[in-house]
Amino acid sequence: MISPYAEPSLMKTPLYRQIQASLKEKITSGVYEEGGLLPSENELCIEFNATRMTVRQALNELVREGYITRQHGKGSTVSASRKSLGLLSLKGWTEVVVASDRHGKTLVLEGPVLRKLEDTAFKPLIDNENHEEFIFFKRLRLVEDSPVMYEHTYIPNENLPNFIKEPLLEGSLFRTLLIKYQIDVQSMTQEVRAVAADKETANLLKIKQKSPVLHLLRKYKTSIDGFFLYSSIYCNTEKFAISSFN
Repeated sequence: MISPYAEPSLMKTPLYRQIQASLKEKITSGVYEEGGLLPSENELCIEFNATRMTVRQALNELVREGYITRQHGKGSTVSASRKSLGLLSLKGWTEVVVASDRHGKTLVLEGPVLRKLEDTAFKPLIDNENHEEFIFFKRLRLVEDSPVMYEHTYIPNENLPNFIKEPLLEGSLFRTLLIKYQIDVQSMTQEVRAVAADKETANLLKIKQKSPVLHLLRKYKTSIDGFFLYSSIYCNTEKFAISSFN
C-alpha cells in the first residue's frame, strides 16, 4: 500500500509539516482528547512512513504552538487548554502579560519619532480629528521569547512635553500618559480581520510570508476631548490563542 505521505524531495510541503498538520487537525477535532497521549514516536513513524527525526521535528512544532507537551519517558500529551492572551481587551500590553503570569518583553523597532498619520487603513476610524503631527512607535511584542504582536502606534503630538526625550514608565504607554500627562485611556473602537502577512510582518513574527494573521485596527478614546490614539496590530496566533479576557 502506498502511503499518502511522502518524503520532502517528492512533495512541495516538507513531510514534518504534513505530520504536524495532520496531528493538529486530529487534536482540534477531538480525535486526540485533551490530557490524552498521542501515539508513540514508533507508531507515528509507521503511520506516516517517516524517520524518527522527522516525527520529532513535527512534535517539536506542536510543542512550540502549545498543542502538546512532551516529557521524557511519558510521551506526548495533548495540552489541557491552549495558552491564551487577552489581547482583544482594552488592557494595555503590560497589564495583559502581568495578568497572564508569563514572561513578556517589548522590542522598540522605531521611535518615538514624529510623523504624519498617512496610513489609509485608519481612514474608517478617523472622524473630524485634525492633528498635524503624531508621535510614532513601531514595536514587537514577545511572550516567552515568541513574537506575538507587531504594532504601529500613533499618538497626537499635543501637550506632551518631553514625551520623545523620556522613557516610558515601566515600558507602558498607557501608564505614562496617565501618570505624567493625566490622560486616561477609557475605551476603544476596534476592527478585526484576518489578512495575509507581508514580508516584513512575516519576518518579524517568524512565520511564512502570506500566512494568515489577525489584524487589529484600533482607535482609543481618552479623557481628553478630541485626543485619540491609533494602533495597527498584527497578531501571531500559532502559539497563543487571542481572547478578550485573560
